[in-house]
Amino acid sequence: MSQRELRFDNQVAIITGAGNGLGRAHALLLASRGAKVIVNDLGGDTSGGGKSSAAADKVVAEIKEAGGEAAASYDSVEDGDKIVQAALDHFGRVDIIVNNAGILRDVSFHKMTAQDWDLVYRVHVLGSMRVTHAAWPHMRDQEYGRVIMTSSAAGLYGNFGQANYSMAKMGLAGLGLTLAAEGRKRNIHVNVIAPVAGSRMTETIFPKELVDALKPEYVSPLVAYLCHES
Repeated sequence: MSQRELRFDNQVAIITGAGNGLGRAHALLLASRGAKVIVNDLGGDTSGGGKSSAAADKVVAEIKEAGGEAAASYDSVEDGDKIVQAALDHFGRVDIIVNNAGILRDVSFHKMTAQDWDLVYRVHVLGSMRVTHAAWPHMRDQEYGRVIMTSSAAGLYGNFGQANYSMAKMGLAGLGLTLAAEGRKRNIHVNVIAPVAGSRMTETIFPKELVDALKPEYVSPLVAYLCHES
């Protein structure tokens, strides 16, 4: 089946960290293919500080202006049950989870604080677990689900100043592989991706020309493919 034929009509997708970058691109693509989307974003900065409804609201507006269906969620991914409940309240079911939310607290290991470590763990690993865990019973009951965990080359290979981030991203790889084994017999497919894209998470690391070239929209077709029922 070609990308042009992939449809998600009557399916409900939750995208975390969907207010910017990769999450926004995933949300827009799935919505354009018929999915009803919960656009989850706390609205904070890349280090995990602050909160705002603006980012999620903007993406919801984009989806609706294009003729799609979407609703915003401003909850932290640590409150995964609230995010899943938003999907149930708005659309009555949940079929797809794209765990995309993330933050950075880059600092060399000898300068890293317990807070630097814990916050990155809580957003990436604990948050992905809690959103997925809240959706898991519904996916088991309906014998259908698609889940994406977002890892990174930093997790696979390491990166200077990212001991916390690398730990979290490799943790997501292990979590995803285990859930893939557990979910398979219930038609719950779990996949792990390790994307690279130009975004506010990478704009301070990559040269501008690389940030401009690595568009998030280039990653989203892979996510759509892995989330499809086929």
